[in-house]
Amino acid sequence: MPGFFDTKIEFLKGVGPQKAALINKELDIFTFGELLQHYPFRYEDRTRFYKINQIHEGMEHVQVIAKIRRVETIGMARKKRLVAYIADETGEMELTWFKGIQWVAKKLVPGVAYIFFGKPNQYGRRFSIAHPEMEPLTAAKEGKSQFQPVYPTTEKLRVKFLDSKGISKIMANLVQIAYPQIQETLPQTILERFNLMAKKEALKQIHFPDDPEKLKRARYRLKLEEFFFVQLRLLKLKLTRTEKYNGQVLKQIELVNEFYNKHLPFELTNAQKRVIKEAFADMRSGKQMNRLIQGDVGSGKTMVAFICILIAISSGSQACLMAPTEILAIQHFEGLKEFAELMGLRIDLLTGSTKKSARTRIHGELQNGQLHILIGTHALLEDVVKFHNLGLAIVDEQHRFGVAQRAKLWAKNEQFYPHVLVMTATPIPRTLAMTLYGDLEISVIDEMPAGRKPIQTVHRYDKDRLKVFGFMNKQIQLGRQIYVVYPLIEESEKMDLKSLMDGYESICRAFSQYPISIVHGKMKAAEKDYEMQRFVKGETKIMVATTVIEVGVNVPNASVMVIENAERFGLSQLHQLRGRVGRGAEQSYCVLMSKYELSKDSRVRLETMVRTNDGFEIADVDLKLRGPGDLMGTQQSGLADLLIADLSKDAPILTLARDAAQQLVQEDPNLVLPQHAMVLRQIRNQKKHVVNWSRIS
Repeated sequence: MPGFFDTKIEFLKGVGPQKAALINKELDIFTFGELLQHYPFRYEDRTRFYKINQIHEGMEHVQVIAKIRRVETIGMARKKRLVAYIADETGEMELTWFKGIQWVAKKLVPGVAYIFFGKPNQYGRRFSIAHPEMEPLTAAKEGKSQFQPVYPTTEKLRVKFLDSKGISKIMANLVQIAYPQIQETLPQTILERFNLMAKKEALKQIHFPDDPEKLKRARYRLKLEEFFFVQLRLLKLKLTRTEKYNGQVLKQIELVNEFYNKHLPFELTNAQKRVIKEAFADMRSGKQMNRLIQGDVGSGKTMVAFICILIAISSGSQACLMAPTEILAIQHFEGLKEFAELMGLRIDLLTGSTKKSARTRIHGELQNGQLHILIGTHALLEDVVKFHNLGLAIVDEQHRFGVAQRAKLWAKNEQFYPHVLVMTATPIPRTLAMTLYGDLEISVIDEMPAGRKPIQTVHRYDKDRLKVFGFMNKQIQLGRQIYVVYPLIEESEKMDLKSLMDGYESICRAFSQYPISIVHGKMKAAEKDYEMQRFVKGETKIMVATTVIEVGVNVPNASVMVIENAERFGLSQLHQLRGRVGRGAEQSYCVLMSKYELSKDSRVRLETMVRTNDGFEIADVDLKLRGPGDLMGTQQSGLADLLIADLSKDAPILTLARDAAQQLVQEDPNLVLPQHAMVLRQIRNQKKHVVNWSRIS
């Protein structure tokens, strides 16, 4: 049954059908409940009044009490403007209007005192405010909120007088009639534990705060609640999965012991050992494993994956590894083949370009259990690919595969869901991981193998190019190879391709004594592979490329990465590119080339790259700069729906909310206790609507 908060906004005083239609279209707001959650994005402090002689350049807003001296209209037709000269006892300033001139002129009465509010700009020695807010001095004293909300609006709404002030008037009507209807959505235990403001009071204060302290408490309450319901949903999903989906018990480790004792090429790091233990505990638990392994490029995720594969095979089942591109699948195959053959295990590769005869053989060996490990691309998901007994499915670079694709892998074993291990070299800040992958267990490999030297990163401007060429030359003479990467951004593909070709020509001139490879997206796959292979074999010394090399090629001898127009790359992309070097024992370098004039964000990105090699620190900075939606693609679960909480700034609140949600799920997994009735009601309300985490019940 529709309740009060489902009422259409056209029935609200001050709205009506025409304005409602416009608000529906412009703000995607249809009901009382949705409008009440259209929160202000900042507040203007109207408690302070300035004297005209106190105004200075750079002030965001000022509020003055002054009398109008005179008013005049200047200019003709389109250039016409209305100017009012106002003064107080300390000085004089101007007010200007370019629109609504006749309407404003009627309201301006010389000799009368008004309150004016707006952003001051300096022209010569005098200050001016364009289109100020204004009201006669008397009306302003009648119980106004000291902190005035500023609401998101649009140009089309402003034309219909639905600017921030217009929305504020409507909101005042709504808050007044909604206040008695607002029910509490959090249990008493959580309210007391975090000393939270009541829901109805929080909604009143978020729109019309009495003072900064109450506003702070209202924001905190609403953020914590929003995160709490996001986390509760994910934890309940996880609970359903662990209760419902059994996994095979994979607990034999004979092959692991043999590999450790005879063939392990290097000592595992403590982080690798810890992650293997965490995965092993899942695999032998009888519940389906669903674990995300995060680790920087080169941290040894593949070795962890191989040891998990050995556990699965020791226990009588098969394993597969799915990668997003053919290059990456081939690289995994070649890397694991060496170890598999030492252990006497059958391994094969299945991609879109696998020949028909090889496919038929692979399908047969997979079904009769002769093939132990299958590496491949999306080709693994085809219905014809049937396993004898798939026990472990590994997915590399998870963010490139949708949930539906992962679910197809699950269906490859009719008796048990295979254990799932997801690997990513894209460091995800913990707050984002908790929200995106809250239904996955998360393991982090936060230690690099011994003997790896940190990559030295420097930032150089275009004027330093000759010095950079000199450095590159020295490195080649030492026997090293070099990547030179150019951006390729779709909107300006022609321009980018031109700068790539220009760059290639200037490198050919500067390094005419050395063979050089070039790779870009416009080349045929066979040409690309040929050039890549020449570089891998060491036949060419420099590889000039677009970002096609971001994921893939492993060339231990390549120890220098030069990134051209580095200011045009995102932070995580710069970090991924840098991870292409530093694969061998030699000192590696990353040179970030940029023009001299940089935006503030570009400068922060480049400074961060020079300062740190820590992927998680880089991901945190990236999250602050770009926001969560851009970082992971806004379609990711729930992120686009956060109304007030901010993943990049509110990590401590998220952690508290997750703890509270975890405690609740442990105490009362099905929310049947009377003290949790409001939580259950809130979750049911959310299910009826587009998921909206802090929906008002």
